Amino acid sequence: MTSFPELGSPSAIPWANASTAWRALLALAVVFVMLATTGWTAVKGHKGTTDPRTAALAAWHHGSIGGRSLPPADAEPTVIARFFAALTQGQRERLADHYPLVVGNLGGAPLALRYRANRIALAQASAAEEHRTHDSGLTPGGRYEAGRRMHRFESLLADGRQVLAFDPAGDGRVAEVIGDLDHARHVSVIVPGVDTNVLTFEKTQRAYSAPVGMARSLYDAERKAAPAAGTAVIAWADYTSPVGVGMDAATGKLAAEGALRLRKLVRTLPGDSRVSLFCHSYGSVVCGVAARDLSPRVTDVAVAGSPGMRADRVSDLRTTARIWAMRDADDWIRGVPHMEVGGLGHGADPVSAGFGARVLSAADAEGHAGYFRPGTTSLANFADIGVGAVDAVRCAGDTGDCTDGLDRTAGAAAA
Repeated sequence: MTSFPELGSPSAIPWANASTAWRALLALAVVFVMLATTGWTAVKGHKGTTDPRTAALAAWHHGSIGGRSLPPADAEPTVIARFFAALTQGQRERLADHYPLVVGNLGGAPLALRYRANRIALAQASAAEEHRTHDSGLTPGGRYEAGRRMHRFESLLADGRQVLAFDPAGDGRVAEVIGDLDHARHVSVIVPGVDTNVLTFEKTQRAYSAPVGMARSLYDAERKAAPAAGTAVIAWADYTSPVGVGMDAATGKLAAEGALRLRKLVRTLPGDSRVSLFCHSYGSVVCGVAARDLSPRVTDVAVAGSPGMRADRVSDLRTTARIWAMRDADDWIRGVPHMEVGGLGHGADPVSAGFGARVLSAADAEGHAGYFRPGTTSLANFADIGVGAVDAVRCAGDTGDCTDGLDRTAGAAAA
């Protein structure tokens, strides 16, 4: 079983001697350096001097409303939900207005209130960045970056956008809902990979390689596959992803931290919808670590262009969810050594026969970032999984029947 020492598990090195292990480490390092010039590209981090959310959390900790203390921001969703249920609408809105960076990220708070709070937080962040564009103490590059962030925040403030989570600190974290999450019976979560931040959350060029474009594309495909299914898709960039190729991308530390946040997201989703995770690139590492303790609401985990899931086989994931995998023939990720040595690397190749995932066709996807492009088999497969129509998926041609032995009852009942 692959180790992930970030979570305190013992490391199991399957090689016979230290010499072999060091050769494997060297091979991993060489390949990751090569990929740094061909695939994963670094994005310069935003280094703010203050952390607005930390300040907001401190204020929340000492706050009250109607003579009642505010609950801990990390309280269980049921506790948060009960607290807000006992407030008047005016009191809820006052909390959102006064503590937008807390309420907007508070699992268990009403969705409409979170959307409202995050609009306020985005407007404040946009104004702060606009001020920085005129700061003579910044370099021209710093002022340019401030302008880019300001425009991103303004875009997220457009009418109809439903921002579920937002934190402007550092490179920034954000999540957006496409569809009606409150009433959805099928919820799909996009978990993206390396170099995901507020600036790369959406793109004008190569739109379907960014979380928002992926989510919108999947939502449209799910609606086409099952118009009456009741779907919602979350573009989830609410974790700190690796920047470029380096030790963070080659290890599981950030994946372990992201997995905790992903598990919490699933726990805080409203209703009793079935949930599917669609995990791209390093996002599949996050999903692999998260799988060990996922809510049973998660019926399917599908990975694309995966460097590994921190596991040697599906059984190591210890989940009841169905595990699906795909990789386009032109995806450069196939050049990553699928192994793990002392925490470096991410384990077995999810599309390999020995791993045991259900291997899907991605025949007409193009490259590492093409899995969510409209009209592709890869997107159609994701949409079918998302709405529970697993009978309709197309399997990879050389791996046998990927639907063999499936328990279709859960998906069929929810569809």
